[in-house]
Amino acid sequence: MFIGQGKHIEEEVRSLRRELHRNPELSGEEERTSRRVQEMLEEAGIDYETGYAGHGVLGIIQGGKEGRTIALRADMDALPIHEKNDHEFISENKGAMHACGHDAHTSMLIGAGKLLQEKKEELHGTILLVFQPAEEDAPVGGSEKMMEDGIFDKWTPDEIYAQHVWPDLPAGTFGVREGAMMGNSDRFTINVTGSSGHASMPHQTTDAVIIASQIVSALQTLVSRNTDPLASAVVTIGTIQGGSRYNVIAEEVELVGTVRTYDENVKEMIKERLQDIAKKTAEMLGGKAEVEYLDGYPATVNDRDCAEFVKNVIRSAYGKDAQPEVAPSMGGEDFGRFLLKYPGAYYWLGTAVPTRKVQKPLHDPQFDIDETALAFGTEMLAELAYEAAKRKDANA
Repeated sequence: MFIGQGKHIEEEVRSLRRELHRNPELSGEEERTSRRVQEMLEEAGIDYETGYAGHGVLGIIQGGKEGRTIALRADMDALPIHEKNDHEFISENKGAMHACGHDAHTSMLIGAGKLLQEKKEELHGTILLVFQPAEEDAPVGGSEKMMEDGIFDKWTPDEIYAQHVWPDLPAGTFGVREGAMMGNSDRFTINVTGSSGHASMPHQTTDAVIIASQIVSALQTLVSRNTDPLASAVVTIGTIQGGSRYNVIAEEVELVGTVRTYDENVKEMIKERLQDIAKKTAEMLGGKAEVEYLDGYPATVNDRDCAEFVKNVIRSAYGKDAQPEVAPSMGGEDFGRFLLKYPGAYYWLGTAVPTRKVQKPLHDPQFDIDETALAFGTEMLAELAYEAAKRKDANA
């Protein structure tokens, strides 16, 4: 019903995307963005509710025919990154940037809502437009808080879907698979304590830098020697901070890193072994290590039936070449918490910039999208919602 209709409001979606890109707001600060979403919903005649997880908004479109309840989700927050693009709509909020495409996600969901509202009487069931704050605020996020605040108490989704811009795929293509799309995303901090002294007399000290370096090396065995070679895991130390002067043995060092996995058993094994390795390595070298491990976003795992349904919609609309095979990513995604409670699927929208020989990845200060993808993403959201709301319950 909606394929080809994205062009109908493409300029409006592009204009909104650029407006949001100029005015990015960090996690928990999405006041202006939320207000703009509300204004756009009101202009379209779409009922909405506010106050979920702070600045979250729920749009409600009730069709003229009986059917199921389908939720579509878009995230709204930006990242604490200084933009280095040179296009005419760069961020005007210094130190904040939509480097993960949430400006596009929000704009496309507004566009899809408008398409759906225009044909409200022909729709089946109820379509929920979920505008989520704080997706980038790992490991807390905004999805759990939205559910705690009762966003689905009145309208419980039979299925929930979300899309994410993806620079590894060209515009007009979509990536989706059953099972894991994104990984568990945990965070840890290791505080190493030794004893300080003069650099020329290390025998009188316990060097926290040496202990920390041994811990960093030992943690690599979590993947190479503790994880099944047929499973997947990543352990990364992102920052090391310690010491005060070139000629003073460091007393304290802080290591901060992340663990990415797909399988829950692998995650739990690494969580336990990481703490064991850190503490015992430090103890062996005469120091001490304290570990804080924060369970982050769960893996984003697509329901098998819902993923197949998305594939069928893509192929029917754009042909089989528009749905290439893709491997999962170890990136984290707060949408995974929605999928723990409701069946659904998360898919990637191709947005590679054709003039770039090498694409800038998500979270890069020069990240950008091919804006021709906005029409595809807008109509795909609307088509998915329409088709999902009228199909029979897959779990019936």
